[in-house]
Amino acid sequence: MASLLCPALGTRHFACGISTTGQSTRQFSSHTKDVLSVAFSGDNRQIVSGSRDRTIKLWNTLAQCKYTITEDCHNDWVSTVRFSPSLRDPVIVSAGWDKIVKVWNLGNCRLKTNHIGHTGYVSTVTVSPDGSLCASGGKDGQAMLWDLNEGKHLYTLNGNDVIHAMAFSPNRYWLCAAVGPVIKIWDLETSVRLKN
Repeated sequence: MASLLCPALGTRHFACGISTTGQSTRQFSSHTKDVLSVAFSGDNRQIVSGSRDRTIKLWNTLAQCKYTITEDCHNDWVSTVRFSPSLRDPVIVSAGWDKIVKVWNLGNCRLKTNHIGHTGYVSTVTVSPDGSLCASGGKDGQAMLWDLNEGKHLYTLNGNDVIHAMAFSPNRYWLCAAVGPVIKIWDLETSVRLKN
């Protein structure tokens, strides 16, 4: 079975292709500096990209840029972008080198909330499978949990090293993080890290 793959290439454009052949089917060009992150919407009909040009772009799968977010956007590189899987209240979550996590209304691409607390650049965000939570991490080694419905900080988990990537478990209340040279998993019901 073939699936669509969109790698961020570290250039001003990115390409989507069929993963079984690796052949590029579309090239997305509109950013003026390197693209650092791309993500598909839950229905696979939209793509979001974040760039060193400090913009977030919303695309259809035909490589047409439908919207460029510049108002209230990041004032430094946009290092990570993600869609919420929630169909009830769809949002885009972004973060970057300005140390801020931003939540955008997908319907009008307007800023909903700013989440401030990181002391270093933010390299990764992830959204829980139900769309209610967001986790962010980066240079400061802190995994911060945010309530997307209430727009507030919940708590912080100490990673003790740079956090490079994060993911929520699809069927447990766990958060997994690539922290320095190791992978750490926290049980979010108890805020306790599981043993290695």
